[in-house]
Amino acid sequence: MSKGIFITATGTEVGKTYVTALIVKKLRESGYACGYYKAAMSGNERTVDGIIPSDAQYVNEVANLGENLDNLVSYVYEQAVSPHLAAKLEGNPVDMAIVKKDYKACCEKYDYVAVEGSGGIVCPIRWDEQKLLLEDIIQHLQLSTIIVADAGLGTINSVVLTVAYLQQKGIEIKGIIFNHYDAHDVMKVDNKAMVEQLTNIPVIALVEADTTDLNIDSQYLASLFA
Repeated sequence: MSKGIFITATGTEVGKTYVTALIVKKLRESGYACGYYKAAMSGNERTVDGIIPSDAQYVNEVANLGENLDNLVSYVYEQAVSPHLAAKLEGNPVDMAIVKKDYKACCEKYDYVAVEGSGGIVCPIRWDEQKLLLEDIIQHLQLSTIIVADAGLGTINSVVLTVAYLQQKGIEIKGIIFNHYDAHDVMKVDNKAMVEQLTNIPVIALVEADTTDLNIDSQYLASLFA
């Protein structure tokens, strides 16, 4: 049976896709059959070939998946707004049955599947006669999580709040990954220590600028998938 994990973040633009690509790349280069899936993505460029899901395209290239992009994302929107609003503007709202079907198809191809979220953890996915939040996808797919956070100023607050929200919803957190880390920056070093002390969740990897390899043991990384 395939194992999965959900990659969420403390907010937008913290490098969730970048880190997700490193996770998939690390496992694949270590011999693990790891794939990628994302339920919904908004803010994409429309071309003559349709709307291109940039996050999936990036992971596909960095991790050398060689996948058809249609297999990686279920719902793709052009408007750079929350998926629930993009669907109201463009149509085609997220259907959980489709998400579960597409995730299952991905699991049938790969032993490990990294599922990337949309924005931060509190993200409306659909908001009409049906109401779906990002947490509903996590729970329906029965996944635990990794939180990606920026290592800089303000991260203590955003990580602690994200952890508290996930724990309130009964969602397991396997670890935190700090992006934009600098071991010579006393604030970022202290942020790591404070986040671990306040949440009792380990920071499992520190991603420095322009790194191409995640500094984490691949066997340990694979063990986080369940």
